[in-house]
Amino acid sequence: MIRWSRFNIVSVTLGLAFLYLPILLLVIYSFNASRLVTVWGGFSTQWYVHLFSNDTMLSAAWLTVRIALLSATIATVLGTLAALTLVRYTRFRGRILFSGMIYAPLVMPDVITGLSLLLLFVTSGVDRGFWTIVMAHTTLTMCFVAVVVQSRLLTFDRSIEEAAMDLGAPPVRTFFEVTLPIIAPAVFSGWVLALTLSLDDLVIATFSSGAGAKTLPMLIYSQVKLGVTPEINAVCTILIGVVASGVICASIVTKRREVQRQRDEQAAAAGR
Repeated sequence: MIRWSRFNIVSVTLGLAFLYLPILLLVIYSFNASRLVTVWGGFSTQWYVHLFSNDTMLSAAWLTVRIALLSATIATVLGTLAALTLVRYTRFRGRILFSGMIYAPLVMPDVITGLSLLLLFVTSGVDRGFWTIVMAHTTLTMCFVAVVVQSRLLTFDRSIEEAAMDLGAPPVRTFFEVTLPIIAPAVFSGWVLALTLSLDDLVIATFSSGAGAKTLPMLIYSQVKLGVTPEINAVCTILIGVVASGVICASIVTKRREVQRQRDEQAAAAGR
């Protein structure tokens, strides 16, 4: 049993307040009737109404969602293939270089990555816009997917695949019908992580974007430099609500699966 001292309670309280009090204030002031974000003028939802009539903000949000969905999907496919290569093919020429290129974005500062991609696009003569941001975000998030899927493949029981191939299933069919369903939670986790990183990215998107392609973080940053407005508080509150809802739903699903697994184990034990 854990014994809580006054020092532990105060430390945890101050830590949680430091993390979540600014978020709480942002949510509260998004319902502020006053135009001044530091002066409370009463409860109002007018800024949410203004937000949904702001075509610039809505266009940036829709662009951000499209980029995130597309780049996360591509990164999941490429990252899964890279993880399979690193785990299943341990000896091939250039493996060290390949693994280094996969893991480089994990430790590379975003500024260097963004600048490198900018020089690549400029040298290649590619017009910067939607697709260059997608390629940049895919490059960034693919390594995270590879790490997540690789950690699952390292603990994978190869005998299941061998049994399927002994029964006549070709390697491709074995992968899609045996391997992929087993590693699907890791693949989905990698996709969600890639989606989150793409939605949150500012630095790399700034380097790889062009005229007419401005994501939501870029738009918020450009407006914050002129001063925080209640509309920015409103859009941030909506993002917080979406993230919180996703976390709650994922927790509920995980809890239900755990309960169902325990019930199945108890039923199997009782059947024996």
